[in-house]
Amino acid sequence: MTSKTIRVGLVGCGFYAQNHLHAWRDLKNEGALLSAVCDVDPTKAKAAGEAFGVPWYSDVGQMLDSQPLEAVDIVTRQDTHRALAEITISRGIATIVQKPFAPTWEDATAIVDTARKAGVWLAVHENFRYQAPLRAIRKAIDSGAIGEPNWARIAFRTGYDVYSTQPYFYEEERFAIADVGVHVLDVARFLLGDVARISCETQRRNPKVKGEDTATMMLRHDRGAVSVVECTYEARRADDPFPETMMEIEGTRGSIIVSAGTRMKVTSDGMASEHDIGVRLLPWTSYPWHVSQEGALGACRHFLDCLQRGMPAETNGEDNLRTFALVDAAYVAAAEHRSVVPRKWP
Repeated sequence: MTSKTIRVGLVGCGFYAQNHLHAWRDLKNEGALLSAVCDVDPTKAKAAGEAFGVPWYSDVGQMLDSQPLEAVDIVTRQDTHRALAEITISRGIATIVQKPFAPTWEDATAIVDTARKAGVWLAVHENFRYQAPLRAIRKAIDSGAIGEPNWARIAFRTGYDVYSTQPYFYEEERFAIADVGVHVLDVARFLLGDVARISCETQRRNPKVKGEDTATMMLRHDRGAVSVVECTYEARRADDPFPETMMEIEGTRGSIIVSAGTRMKVTSDGMASEHDIGVRLLPWTSYPWHVSQEGALGACRHFLDCLQRGMPAETNGEDNLRTFALVDAAYVAAAEHRSVVPRKWP
């Protein structure tokens, strides 16, 4: 059976958008058709258009007027997301928004509300949970091997120079939690369920940045589990695991421990087994980014499948608001030195 073709336009041709471009091209045999690219910087747009053999534009309205698209993937800075999403949604085009969803809760909820009222499909490109190692962990939990999960430590700790490719990080007032903490908070939700309350301590260990570069959070989940969620760009380690997420998950029957090199050890009823949940290099991926790059491909594959089947995405707009609410609550908790109940929508 031939898969339904989904014509995709991509807005934003910067550093991380290259992974989206490669992902959509790799999914051609599964029904994705990368049809156009756009960037306000004509040089970037032209380079991407020529590299991927598609028309390029520097104005999103012109792209949408010229190309019959079923979906648009917005891979731009978060302060542009609302305006761009409102344009694509107003035209009835399925919309994918790169994380962070938006700069503020008001912007994020406005995008979701606009899509809901228009009946337009909306998803957030929250890609950590689509990485092969995370899917393997979820599968191990679903198998019942460790019983009901009731405690976890989920850590993204690195000293990798992220500033060299994204120098604007120096100026972000909401930095580590908003950039990578959103990923690990979403992982905590993905593995242990929604969150009743959160506490948080932040640090600015690098004097060159404006915002926090380190956050240590504690979550109480709705089903009773407790998780410690950590993120930092200031770890100093001989064997830096970037961009892997380390974790320990304990349950009523056993545990899961994920160590550097994407090795997973599962203990169930006293019996241990080890698994290689590594990610292979693709022609367009490179070490050490390949784990993150494969996650981008996994996310795009999921979105494509959902669009073809007319189903909501796992990380649809409403779902991602729960993760976004945790980010906001973490900042409040850190500022007010107390645990905070995340906001609900609507």
